[in-house]
Amino acid sequence: MRRFWRGSAVAAALTVALVVSAGVAPANADSYPSWEDVQAAKNNATAAQAEVDRINALLQGLQSAANAAGDLAVKRLGEYGKAEADLQSATEKAQSLAQRAQDASAKAEALKAQSGKLAEQLTRAGTSSVSLRLFLSPSAGTSESLLYQLGAVSKLADQSSTLFAQANAQKNVASSLSAQASDAQKIRDQLAAAAKKALEVANAAKAAADAQLADQKQHANTLYAQLASLKNTEASVEQQYAAGVAAAEAAASAANTGGGSDGFAPPPGMVVDPAGAQAYAASRLPAFGWGSDQMPCLIKLWNHESGWRANAYNSDSGAYGIPQSLPASKMASAGPDWMTNQNTQVSWGLDYINRAYGSPCAAWNFEMSHDPNWY
Repeated sequence: MRRFWRGSAVAAALTVALVVSAGVAPANADSYPSWEDVQAAKNNATAAQAEVDRINALLQGLQSAANAAGDLAVKRLGEYGKAEADLQSATEKAQSLAQRAQDASAKAEALKAQSGKLAEQLTRAGTSSVSLRLFLSPSAGTSESLLYQLGAVSKLADQSSTLFAQANAQKNVASSLSAQASDAQKIRDQLAAAAKKALEVANAAKAAADAQLADQKQHANTLYAQLASLKNTEASVEQQYAAGVAAAEAAASAANTGGGSDGFAPPPGMVVDPAGAQAYAASRLPAFGWGSDQMPCLIKLWNHESGWRANAYNSDSGAYGIPQSLPASKMASAGPDWMTNQNTQVSWGLDYINRAYGSPCAAWNFEMSHDPNWY
């Protein structure tokens, strides 16, 4: 009796919708070989090779579907990252305009109050009485005094008039800023709704990617065991071999032409720790035969690419992560948690540098040898 593997209905629905949109069709349950198929094939060399080829094709399809799901999730998370950044910028602008409007209004009130005080002083002084005293004055000294008083009163009048005009102008500024702040708040509210929607879409894409990865792992474990049985090896050996092939293909393919990141794509619950990522990278240098002299080059390289942020994202190319892998799912060869684990990203990036350039300093020199920079 053939044994079929089936995932949950929800996971299957998410997975099918996601991988079909990415152009990858998931295998049907009846496509997978049973252990009876494997045992039967082992009795015939030709049949055994055909079964090996079939299992390898299934494994490749599972990996392709998981990669497509992961890349789509990163893209949706990048769209959410941009929506969130736009919202933050709009919020700051609205708050700034509202504060400026408030300050302008307060300044207008202060100028109005100063103008009122001067007007009150003028009323008490009375310019006509000063002029009359000047006309009737019998002495020059007194006349000079009265002339001085008249000049002072005239200056007060000019100051009052100037302050009143400034108060009205500042009131107009406050009114204009208030209108701008109101418009900015409306835009901010629209962006808040857009960011909320983008987050929902991103979370759904991440859930679908997780479901696809779980499906891959469920089937891959058995497929590797069946492959090992056919080839008289161990399942772990087959998995390591497949990982090595994937890493070699990633290094042999086109270089990381995605350029540096300009945004972020934050998966839920992800921890971004640039200092921790650098410490881990430093601990891994000896594994590639590199000395500590390579670390400064690596720091400059990935500072330039991503700032050592595991959620760094290039909105134009889709490059992602600390090493700015393009496509992002290349990092799956280093581990299934490539989307959220900075150590996995660093491990992939170091292996990529080793295979493609030989050392971090060689990669950095290549990065700086042309404009725009890429490696």
